[in-house]
Amino acid sequence: MSSASVSHSPVDRSSRRPVARRGGTSLRRLWPSDGPALRAFFLRLDAETRASRFMASVGDRALADYAERATVMSGMVVGVFVGGTLRALGELRPFGSGASGARRAEVALTVEQGFRRAGLGSMLLRRLTEAARNRGIAELRLRCLPYNAAMRRLVMGFGAQIRLEEGENEGTIRLAQATPLSLWREGIETALDFGLAVTALPQLPLSRAA
Repeated sequence: MSSASVSHSPVDRSSRRPVARRGGTSLRRLWPSDGPALRAFFLRLDAETRASRFMASVGDRALADYAERATVMSGMVVGVFVGGTLRALGELRPFGSGASGARRAEVALTVEQGFRRAGLGSMLLRRLTEAARNRGIAELRLRCLPYNAAMRRLVMGFGAQIRLEEGENEGTIRLAQATPLSLWREGIETALDFGLAVTALPQLPLSRAA
């Protein structure tokens, strides 16, 4: 499979911060405490979106089980919140090295119906490509069904070329090596993400003194 090389930082300067507020929209890493939001997100997905994400028909029980594991599996998960509700999800899952010894990972993007064509997928992919290069990943793979033209356009915009393989479209993005700047930037983003996750936790009622 031929693939293009991405030699520049994939992070748009207008979207470097993990929280890019645009009309109540924010992007941050997800943690185990976000489990309820993840579960609700997956269960809201229609049948077509579920098939696009998992390449197969998936029921509610399987989705709920996956949501429980998503943030503790190898890799990382980021999400876009709109009005405080999780509406788009990006997952980075390392899966070993290729014949050249280059470390590889798979990226999966899911955007809820009604929130597409608003740049949310691009926000997720920018964040995950930088996270991948900072972890020594040299190749990112992304799969999608043949009818998913929007996803093909998105990954091609990041330098990938697409080919049809076993009934699925697969693209590869080659990443540049991490730099001190990219590592520093992600460290700041992670600290901000964690702080936002803490503020999103349900507030316990204060007990009255006797």
